Amino acid sequence: MSTPQGSALTRGARGIGGLVCLLLALLGTGWIIRDLTVAQQPADVWWTWLGEARRPREFTAWATCALDPLLVLGALAAAVASVRDAVASAVAAGGLLAIAVATVLLRLPLLWVLGAGWLQGLDSGLTGQARLTAIAQLALAVVLLVVLAAGRRPEYRPQDASYGLPRGAHAAYGVVGRAPYGAAPQKPGGPRKGPAVAAGWALGAAGAAVAAWEVHWWLQLGWDTYCKGLIGDASVFRALLQPPVHWQALVLALLAVPAAAGTLRRAPWARPAAMVTGALLASQGAATLVFAAHTGQLARFAVLPAASRLELGTGAVVAVAGLVALTAAARPGAPAGRTTPGDAVVAYGPAAGDLRPRHAPPPPSRLPPGW
Repeated sequence: MSTPQGSALTRGARGIGGLVCLLLALLGTGWIIRDLTVAQQPADVWWTWLGEARRPREFTAWATCALDPLLVLGALAAAVASVRDAVASAVAAGGLLAIAVATVLLRLPLLWVLGAGWLQGLDSGLTGQARLTAIAQLALAVVLLVVLAAGRRPEYRPQDASYGLPRGAHAAYGVVGRAPYGAAPQKPGGPRKGPAVAAGWALGAAGAAVAAWEVHWWLQLGWDTYCKGLIGDASVFRALLQPPVHWQALVLALLAVPAAAGTLRRAPWARPAAMVTGALLASQGAATLVFAAHTGQLARFAVLPAASRLELGTGAVVAVAGLVALTAAARPGAPAGRTTPGDAVVAYGPAAGDLRPRHAPPPPSRLPPGW
């Protein structure tokens, strides 16, 4: 999950990306409203998202899961960020990229799950509509990826890559306060050092915890049973638009890896990617804890089997780490036109508007040949 370094999006590409995100949000919102209309009580939808077996009012199936409201909110946030003249459009590109990749990975298994024979007992019209929705969301996500690839433009470069000088400073007469060798300014929109370290390590910890728990299930259940929860089966089916349970967990662990790496590198695109991934991970862990509290497992934590205590502990780690990553990545990034302390470069002369610093010698009336 990365954008090419040193590139951002044009205004037109960001506008198209914002429109696509709005369409993604509308599709998800429509199914959430549908679940609210068939629920016996609106709270039934909430408890169904947390994993409790609640039945709708009609003989039908639930369509949404806890991921859907998060994807809707993420798409809306990416749409707003893409149409704003942000500090760096690479930040907007990161939001579009995060939504596109998350949508592709989480909707991909629905192509074969919603066409499986064990769903024939459900309303074929409803199942067909859900599958068309998954195909439409996948197509919109691919459009986002195409826009990100085709809508690049040169990004803001505060210093020349080879000498550490401002653009156009080679024709200037004097340079005061030249940047030290190897010094690099903060990229506009990129996370600051403290939040970047906190978000990166939190994402790494949450992703590792989810991956380790999946390895535990693999060894505990065996490959044949684990595979049913990975590619889909009637025994693990919960909602039409919900990916198989183990597929969902592995996708979240996979999303955490590039988001953590990009955040530690303080790339501008990594902030929205870390926020999206952190929100998904926090929701995954919080759902486990809320459901455990509702069923009384937290109150009986000391007498639970070791596996149950380990599951709740993993859920707590994932929830806290995801929340830390979300909070840290949401902090404002580096502002535009600012460099790291000590890297300021001042040039003067004809190319710099003849703005001579105080106590600096005046430039000669005629510059040397080849200057």
